[in-house]
Amino acid sequence: MKALTHTLALIFLSSPLFLHSQKVSINSEKLSNHVYMITGQGGNIGLFEDTDALLMIDSQFGKLTPQILAEIKTISPKPIKTLLNTHHHGDHTGGNENIVNKGASVFAHKNARVRLLKSIEDKTKSSKKALPILTFSTELNLYFDTTQVLIFHPETAHTDGDAIIYFVEENVLHTGDVFFNSRYPYIDLDSGGSVIGAKKAIEHMLMLINAETQIIPGHGKRATKTDLEKTLAMYNTCISRIENEINRGATQEDVSQNRALTEDLDGKFYTEGAFISPEKWRRTIYLSLTSEKN
Repeated sequence: MKALTHTLALIFLSSPLFLHSQKVSINSEKLSNHVYMITGQGGNIGLFEDTDALLMIDSQFGKLTPQILAEIKTISPKPIKTLLNTHHHGDHTGGNENIVNKGASVFAHKNARVRLLKSIEDKTKSSKKALPILTFSTELNLYFDTTQVLIFHPETAHTDGDAIIYFVEENVLHTGDVFFNSRYPYIDLDSGGSVIGAKKAIEHMLMLINAETQIIPGHGKRATKTDLEKTLAMYNTCISRIENEINRGATQEDVSQNRALTEDLDGKFYTEGAFISPEKWRRTIYLSLTSEKN
């Protein structure tokens, strides 16, 4: 299991799609009075404009920082003072050091900091400037002139260091990679992720929001409560089917190769070339469920 999920992570964070495209388009979309979604290459960025400063959620890849900052300047000339990381993966934190050099402070869950530190120690040329200077365990509240920002941690979901951010008065939710819109998700089992944990996190988010909530997913287009509900239904269906197979004695290979288990969902949650194929998704569920039983 460890070799498989580690390989998936390496592929995801070093693939030509993410690292070597010739031209990346950075675009922004206004979701509420003060919150924007910025897309480019890697995890979706959130941006909140307060009275005198900006709060940024995730930083994508370092090579894109000049383009990202240029796009942010079209929204507001105010400085970025706070950078929140939803988790430790490089497509969400690769620009941290660059944003810190512009005057921002990084916040994240304590486990995300541990994993970021480990990745920095493994790269001799990397700087500790990218690390969070403030961490939290379960919940953190930030209060600005225009909104309260609720940051909470699902125990295990995409990783063991996820942060979900809700702008209360703005009614905007940033899910990080706990939610991939209209895609099979990547659950990083080697970093403490859990399929059941991710499902529970989605259930918790659905209790928090309403039909008018604008959602910034970790990957994919801007979403609504309906999109999140569809993803929860997909989780429930896949987990139930694969649990039944496990109880019947099916092996990892049996489940991963059994297309019938997800074929009625593949058209809604998979497009050719997407990172997580139906086979990988079935395998991930099997590995997650069986590891939690042991």
